[in-house]
Amino acid sequence: MTWQVLVHGPLTRLDERVSAAVVDSVPRRLSELASDLGNLTVALPVLAAAMAYAVWHGRRTDALYAGLAMAAVPLLVIPLKEWTARPGPLEPWAEGYYPSGHTATAMVAYVGAAYLVSHRLVPAAAVLTAVTGTGLVLRGYHWPLDVLASLCLGFLILGAGGIAAVSSRCTRRSSG
Repeated sequence: MTWQVLVHGPLTRLDERVSAAVVDSVPRRLSELASDLGNLTVALPVLAAAMAYAVWHGRRTDALYAGLAMAAVPLLVIPLKEWTARPGPLEPWAEGYYPSGHTATAMVAYVGAAYLVSHRLVPAAAVLTAVTGTGLVLRGYHWPLDVLASLCLGFLILGAGGIAAVSSRCTRRSSG
C-alpha cells in the first residue's frame, strides 16, 4: 500500500474513486462521532483504565507492554506521514494523511484494553476500531488506504507486544 501511495499507482487511484463515492454518504454528525473514537482524548483513557485494572490484578508487565504499544503508534505513524506526504481527501493542499493516526490509536488502545481486561472484549474492540476507520473515511478525513495501512500497522504493533507478553509469561512460569 505504501508503495502505491508513493508512486500514485492504480491502487491509489482506485482508493481516490472509492473515497469520492462514499464521502458524506451518511450524516456528518454520525461520521464525526465515529471518527472521534480515534482521538487520544477518547481512546487513551480507555487504555489507561485497562492498564490500571491489569496492574491491580498483578499483571504489571502486560500493562507495560500495552503502554509501550501505544507509545509506538506516534513513533511509527509520524515518520510515515512525513515520508509519504499524502494529501487529504478534502484538503489537497495539506499533507500527512497516510497512515491514519486515529485508526492506529483506536486499534492499539481498544484491542490492548480488551486483552488487558478480558479476551472476550476483543470483538467489541474490533468493532470500535472498524467504526473509527469507517467514520474517518465517510467524513472525508482519510482515504480508505490510510485506514487500511493503519490497521496493518496496528496488527504489527500489537503482535510485537503480544509476543513480548507471551514470552514474559513463559519465562515467569519456567523460572517459578
